[in-house]
Amino acid sequence: MDVYEAVTSRRAVRGFKDQPVSREVLERVLSAAAWAPSGSNIQPWNTYVLTGAPLAELKTVAVERVAHGDPWDERQYEMYPSVLKSPYGERRSAFGKERYSALGIAREDWEARQRAAIANWNCFGAPAALFCYIDRDLGRPQWADVGMYLQTVMLLLRDEGLHSCTQMAWSQVRETVAEVLSPPEGLILFCGMSIGYEDPTVSYARRGRAPLNETVTFVGG
Repeated sequence: MDVYEAVTSRRAVRGFKDQPVSREVLERVLSAAAWAPSGSNIQPWNTYVLTGAPLAELKTVAVERVAHGDPWDERQYEMYPSVLKSPYGERRSAFGKERYSALGIAREDWEARQRAAIANWNCFGAPAALFCYIDRDLGRPQWADVGMYLQTVMLLLRDEGLHSCTQMAWSQVRETVAEVLSPPEGLILFCGMSIGYEDPTVSYARRGRAPLNETVTFVGG
């Protein structure tokens, strides 16, 4: 698979087979992803990988917690501004509409929407999950470095025939995650990432992208 194919075939998959992902593959991907760029090579990512019984335990506890309506953990960062100005708000709304339409869920069917949301904490059935932390003392440029690292991981997973889904939703139950992972004090859970082989029976809508002239300005001859 070349880089262009990896980039264009990568997407947030929300339905995985229970087929295991070997540790050898995960180690190969994460070893290569360590070469992702970071300012002054400080490599600000702190990654935990869960499979098997520990992941099953976390899924069970997290799903039960969310299903019971327990309050979210205190925010350590803001996922989105309270008001998303144009065109970002429209893009987010379009994403939600397309996603639930693909699942056959009507806008007013709140219970079905909740069930779909709870699937986040079951990792959409994925047999492997990654949890990425960053030191709370680091700044915005280092958060950008973490983003480049995660993108590198996702592209390498595509080369292995795997798919993924990054999920900031895990930060909402970060204390539950910490009970399993026991991360050092001072780390912030940025996101989880579900990893596995795609279940082709799960419906999805392939989201488009803004035309180039909306997001790119060329200057020069």
